[in-house]
Amino acid sequence: MDARRASALVAGLDRRPSWRRLAAGSGLSLLMLAAGCMTSPKEYIQNGLKVGPNYRKPAAPIAEHWIDYADARVISQPQNNWAWWQTFNDPILSELIQTASQQNLTLRQAGFRVMEARALDAYARGNLFPQSQTGFGGYSRNLLSEQVGFVGGGGGGAGVPREFSVWTLGTQFQWELDFWGRFRRSIEAADAQLDATIEDYDDVLVILIADVASAYVDVRTLEQRLRYARQNVQNQSGSLRLAEDKKEAGVSSQLDVAQAVTNVAQTESTIPQFEADLRVAENRLCTLMGMPPQDIRALLAGNGGIRPIPTAAPEVVLGIPADLIRRRPDVRRQERLVAQQSALIGVAESDLYPAFSITGQIFVRASQFDNLFLSNATGGNVGPSFQWNIFNYGRIRNLVAAEEARFMQQVSLYQQTVLDANREAEDAIIRFLQSQEQVRILETGAAAAAESRDLVNELYQGGQADFGRVFVAELFLVQQQDALAVAQGTVARSLVEINRALGGGWQIRLQGPATLVELPPVEEVQAGPEVAEEAAGPEAPEAAETAPAEGDDEEGNIPGLAPDPAFEPTPEITLPEEFDGQKDLPEVK
Repeated sequence: MDARRASALVAGLDRRPSWRRLAAGSGLSLLMLAAGCMTSPKEYIQNGLKVGPNYRKPAAPIAEHWIDYADARVISQPQNNWAWWQTFNDPILSELIQTASQQNLTLRQAGFRVMEARALDAYARGNLFPQSQTGFGGYSRNLLSEQVGFVGGGGGGAGVPREFSVWTLGTQFQWELDFWGRFRRSIEAADAQLDATIEDYDDVLVILIADVASAYVDVRTLEQRLRYARQNVQNQSGSLRLAEDKKEAGVSSQLDVAQAVTNVAQTESTIPQFEADLRVAENRLCTLMGMPPQDIRALLAGNGGIRPIPTAAPEVVLGIPADLIRRRPDVRRQERLVAQQSALIGVAESDLYPAFSITGQIFVRASQFDNLFLSNATGGNVGPSFQWNIFNYGRIRNLVAAEEARFMQQVSLYQQTVLDANREAEDAIIRFLQSQEQVRILETGAAAAAESRDLVNELYQGGQADFGRVFVAELFLVQQQDALAVAQGTVARSLVEINRALGGGWQIRLQGPATLVELPPVEEVQAGPEVAEEAAGPEAPEAAETAPAEGDDEEGNIPGLAPDPAFEPTPEITLPEEFDGQKDLPEVK
């Protein structure tokens, strides 16, 4: 199966040539037949006077239900709360996410890409009107040779002056008519590219929110591990003092002291590593919020007190796997890129047919500047023309085949993106469920280890047990408590990953700006007034709204360019402050 046939099947189209349909179009049929007839006259009319295929959303493989749908903790119903981080009931986490969504620099880059795509979309729409409209003018001083032309000895022209001036002022235009839909297909491609950049913005926002939540969980997990380590060092230091006292009393040996020192040193050695990892996690949070790395312990402490590892209900609302296609921005972005590539097939095919244009110019010309604006100084011309690349040696058809092959690549990538989304969600679900089981087991083990440590300490203090049992009990308690903290953090991170895989959270951009974390003075981190002014965030120039061009309807649709009924509109994007005043998009459904 060739690429053209395959692309037609994927897009839900049948582009097989029909000689009956070709004959039905009379002169138009002959013209399209001479051009190679990749689009029949009937298709051309049905497509709104455009060559190339009309786009239809390709099918994508998706599971009917989650693998663990029978688990009572997996709730297969639509999500009502897109702000999933609120299930942790942690106001500091909510504040960090709100701040990052307004200040993150990677997200701002995605926003500026949306602005770029909007400008290019408006540029593509401008090609529907005269593509070249230029003014010209000039002055020249001329001297004719006596040996040629009217003045020469060839005869005639005795009254023609050898020296004269020429003043010229005028305008000219060229308007290539969109007879084959090349410019309208280009608009379709630009619209799809704009949609894709908006989905890219949402995808960056989803990843950002999940990264902030993961970094926050890492901070709280490391804080818990530090608390366990310091508490165990304190307890082990008490056992060390007891062993030293008993050695001095002559009721124990140096071995007890050596084992106690080993335990204390082993546990204490983990504290510097935990502190370093904690600083790294805090620095990561700073970067995600668009801040230079700094001490944010006061911000993380909130109103004071010890903050535990975030926890949520053991159940999770997932919806059904098919919702991933609708909710995940990266899936929607890839589908829009498929639509863009479909339109580019028509753009390439239009080069097979003659291009019809209207060209003209009007000017005034005189030898004296004072006579330049007299009525008889006016000149000009206007008329139709066409240009047809008839001897292209198959190059244009091969370019069309290349665009169709790129279309098939985008379709395959879209289907792979859907598969990856399904896999990522399933991976996060099983980690969430099994990490809960791990926490339950470790909580039992840690409680038993703490009880064992207390009991064996009493026995050792009363002389009923040797220090070897204390050594093992304290060592095992450290391991169990640290593993418990890690597992609790894994539960929280798994819930974060579930919501990242489900594509939730991008709706936060539809909210108004909130109170942000104040950035430190730029001068403290980078000298120079120009750099400081730039880093402080100068206001971006306002972009003018794109009004419907002449001949458009109130919604900005071009006459003859009917929207595809299978097309699902991209949600409206509301960008932070400097992105205001841009083209409005359909509301979120």
